[in-house]
Amino acid sequence: MTGPLALCCLLLSAHTLSLAAGYLTVSIEPLPPVVIGDTVTLKCNFQTDGNLREIVWFRVIEGGSAKQKIFTYDAMYNTSYSNMEDNRRREDLVYQSTVRLPEVQMEDDGLYECHVGIYDRSSTDKVILASGSITLTVIVPPKSISVVAANSPAPFSRYEAQNFSLLCIVTGAKPAPMVYFKRDGEFIDVVPTAQSSSSVEDQSKGPGLEKSLDRSQAGHWSSRALTSRDLDDTKLQKSLSLLEQEGKLARLGQDGPNDPKKGQEQGSESDPETTSEVIPETVVSREFPRWVQSSDPLYYFQHRQQAAGDGTMEVRAMLTWSLNPQLDNEALFSCEVNHPALSMPMQAEVTLAAPRGPKLSMSPSKAKVGDTVRITVQGFQLGPSASEVFPEPIYTWTKVGGRLLDGREEHEGRELILERVPAELNGSMFRCTAQNPLGSTDTHTRLIVFDNPRLQKGREHLTATDAAASRCSLTLTSMLLLLSFTCELT
Repeated sequence: MTGPLALCCLLLSAHTLSLAAGYLTVSIEPLPPVVIGDTVTLKCNFQTDGNLREIVWFRVIEGGSAKQKIFTYDAMYNTSYSNMEDNRRREDLVYQSTVRLPEVQMEDDGLYECHVGIYDRSSTDKVILASGSITLTVIVPPKSISVVAANSPAPFSRYEAQNFSLLCIVTGAKPAPMVYFKRDGEFIDVVPTAQSSSSVEDQSKGPGLEKSLDRSQAGHWSSRALTSRDLDDTKLQKSLSLLEQEGKLARLGQDGPNDPKKGQEQGSESDPETTSEVIPETVVSREFPRWVQSSDPLYYFQHRQQAAGDGTMEVRAMLTWSLNPQLDNEALFSCEVNHPALSMPMQAEVTLAAPRGPKLSMSPSKAKVGDTVRITVQGFQLGPSASEVFPEPIYTWTKVGGRLLDGREEHEGRELILERVPAELNGSMFRCTAQNPLGSTDTHTRLIVFDNPRLQKGREHLTATDAAASRCSLTLTSMLLLLSFTCELT
């Protein structure tokens, strides 16, 4: 090979080369993390007192085992730079090479290198090389966030406290976001568990990006003043909830009991309400628990993260506490996410709501003998702050005073189907129980079965046919007897 590069090429790994004949300094301007889809410009600055030979940009791929050339500038074939400097001049020259990457994607993440070559001042046959590198970090905002109830659906317990967990799922983010919970718009002070990942900041520090929150200041739900809705003197305020963590039981909270006589005197104020409708008849009842959990519960925070196949992270954060149906019903819980790719927090929220006043529909509205009847829960009576019952209730159907049409004692599901109803079901009462961890309600509907004219006509036609056949048989029998008697006389 011939040429200046092939004759003698001095490779250097250092950014700065100092020689008696000349020097070359290469540096790349630092870059903050770049949001996916943005345009980024890589800037390579170099200073030298020699003549420029070439500039080459590489992207390091395959874990550093290979390099991909993305830009090349060769001064030998560029007339604008061919005579830029006289070899006898000793002044310094400052250059900048830029590479523009439009709409960066995940695959653009990685190490980039800028290699610069200059002619040695002492000899045009020698080329001095130096390089600089920079890591381009592409970040991705979360794609989705949702809040669900863990271990749902779950029944309602009237006699003992039970733990309840909200699970916040965040997907599609890079790097993993910071997740925290709020209640009624106020930050929840939590107790981190051992299962929480150490790479994510403790939720008890809140968003924690600008300032820390003191436990005693307003904004911590756990220390807020109670409202009249939070207190219920008609119930025994005693509860003990156990949370199992790594084989050990941890106490969540316990209050002393109230005067039981006082609860008996005011108990009539919370008696179940009863309403009725025309056919179908509906009786609505609301059950209340016999206990009240502490008004200042402990919230346990647990979070895990795992890498997805596309290089992003999935985070699952769980908030667990001892549920108090009186205190937690219609409480608004939100899961919020902070991420460097977001200009403002991303959030998802749910309102805890007990089932109340189920609305039933019956199809057909006037059932006839032989019809298939469908009784469905269409919705519930909701409070002003709830848009739906959450968590999803468990629906149980039973027949008052007997078994269902198919012989079962009960049926689970939002809809009860009665196939080919007989006349014997007329006036039967069916009970639908809807329950979730916050409460339970019973609704009754009465089935009225009308006569089916088509079946009645069919029965009348069958009766007439049987009567005609009987008369025909009687006539034939009479004729045979008469013929037999005639034969005997002859």
